[in-house]
Amino acid sequence: MKKFKEITFDIGYVIIAGFIVAFASYMFQNSNNFAPGGIGGLATIVYHLTNDRFPWAFWLILFNAPIFILMAIFVDKKLGLILLVYICAQGFGASLMQWLNIPAYCKANNGEDYEIIIACIATGVISGVGFSMTLRRFGASGGTYAISALIKKVRPEANIAYLSFIMDGSVVLISFFSFGMNITSAIGTLINLFIANVVVDVCLSGLKNGYKFEIITDRPDELSEELLTRLKHGVTSIKVEGMYSKTDRTMLICIIRKKQVGEMYKIIKKYGGTFADVTKVNEVFGKFAK
Repeated sequence: MKKFKEITFDIGYVIIAGFIVAFASYMFQNSNNFAPGGIGGLATIVYHLTNDRFPWAFWLILFNAPIFILMAIFVDKKLGLILLVYICAQGFGASLMQWLNIPAYCKANNGEDYEIIIACIATGVISGVGFSMTLRRFGASGGTYAISALIKKVRPEANIAYLSFIMDGSVVLISFFSFGMNITSAIGTLINLFIANVVVDVCLSGLKNGYKFEIITDRPDELSEELLTRLKHGVTSIKVEGMYSKTDRTMLICIIRKKQVGEMYKIIKKYGGTFADVTKVNEVFGKFAK
């Protein structure tokens, strides 16, 4: 029963993610002469080159489904089938919006090139949310990942980072020629890729990030008391020894929110003989005040 609930939740979850990406594709991407990265980008280019003879969903599923089926057979059955549902949800969602005759945001409305850039940004933001949903729960978001997993299965030593770069780079180059050698379309594709990756990063880690300060001081009690009182975050104390001076000192460790960094600097400057280093923390778990 528990497994059935988990599978049902996963399917519902991935359908919602697919519909989010479908909304971005239908509303902003397909009618504005640019392509996203990866296999979806190739599907968009072919859709354009065939003069919309077949729905965008047809090409999207045609290019992706065989890859996910192979992944389900040779790599991970559950993940391959989940991604197949995900890509079908994208195709169905876009086709449903077209059938409902929902007006898309199109450059033709005003005839200005900047309309494409706005569409690229909107596509990157919205689709980035959908990508991050599948990445957070399943660790994958599309055909490029599936191809990488299949290659890793055959050649474990292969560097799949190059594959993603080559595929995305190829889509940018092909889009330039496919959309009438229009540099705006190529730039739009690059903007879309960049924005989508930024949104994915923010969704995966940006909402729970923080900054870790490691503070070396000879006044640990006073400093830690002020940090606890003013910043309302815990402080960890570690005894350390300076290897140059052979002097025992104390290192205080404190993780704070981004908006508190300026106040932290002011506090540290009040204590002579104290210095600190700071690093960004991508994810904070446990009882951390947001």
